[in-house]
Amino acid sequence: MKLKEFAEKVGLSPTTVSRALGGYPEVRPETRERVMEAARKFGYRPNANAVRLVTGRAGAIGVVMGRSGGGHFFSEFMGGMASRLEGEDTDIVVSVTTDNDLGEELRIFSRLAESGRVDGIIIHSPRPDDERIALLHKLGVPFIVHGRSSSKLEHAWLDIDNHSVTYLSTTHLLERGHRKIAFINGPNGRTFVIDRENGYRDALATMNVDYDSRMVLAAPFSEETAFQFARSLLEKASRPTAFVAGAMMTAQGVYRAASQLGLTIGKDVSVIAHDDVFPYLTPESMLPSLSTTRSPQRMAGERVTDLLLQIIAGRAVSECQELWPVDLVLRQSSGPAS
Repeated sequence: MKLKEFAEKVGLSPTTVSRALGGYPEVRPETRERVMEAARKFGYRPNANAVRLVTGRAGAIGVVMGRSGGGHFFSEFMGGMASRLEGEDTDIVVSVTTDNDLGEELRIFSRLAESGRVDGIIIHSPRPDDERIALLHKLGVPFIVHGRSSSKLEHAWLDIDNHSVTYLSTTHLLERGHRKIAFINGPNGRTFVIDRENGYRDALATMNVDYDSRMVLAAPFSEETAFQFARSLLEKASRPTAFVAGAMMTAQGVYRAASQLGLTIGKDVSVIAHDDVFPYLTPESMLPSLSTTRSPQRMAGERVTDLLLQIIAGRAVSECQELWPVDLVLRQSSGPAS
């Protein structure tokens, strides 16, 4: 059934029908429900190209990933995006850039905006004063930030409480008697990395424990990098008794280093990591089971996409700003200080 034919059955103009199906806010709720009910009754599914011609939308959301592929984090987030877009007649346009090349990423965003190929863009791993936010704000492209930025330009965002990620973990270890607590963080310059650093420092301060930069690693998440760092610390006479790991893969590096040195996790060395909830890497499957803070990447992908669709449909960005709490889940890897 063509759009014109379906509109005649509903008794509305093709433009009104297209806008109702497209979620435009100027369409009255009762009109939208009338159109949706008729679509279900007649089994009507609009031709995506026809709807795009009428609404002026591209029917796509843009994201940018580094050439390394973004690892488990990006794949889980994309899975959440795909789940939310199922049945939406909206595609995902993925552009690839050199890892950490901000200039190239800015050029990609400009190209996507000027070509009209996407209706909105998702920004990942923001910086405190992110140039990508300023650019998309200037270009007038709907966008949302997965994370937070201190940019004064009002924008939509969804983030987890990264300060609590490390504050809760470090505080728990301090309460178990640990005083030499190493911290494996993410790459410098990202807002979430700064927030986690502050959470770690603030927790130490509550117990009057001095901050020691030699006990802290800031680097892209990598099992091998974490292994080398953990081993170098655990070989020392005055070794740390606990680790706070920024990701599951870095916790694996700590486990491997401890095992090679004959140390028992949960007894000789305690570990608490942040878990982005990957189906193929679970804290329960590690031996011993790993204590974690939790924030599902897939759920974040779904919600970020949902909020962006609402912004594209006309919702104010000031109403699309969400901070998700994190929970500390204790298991066998976090024992008292030996």
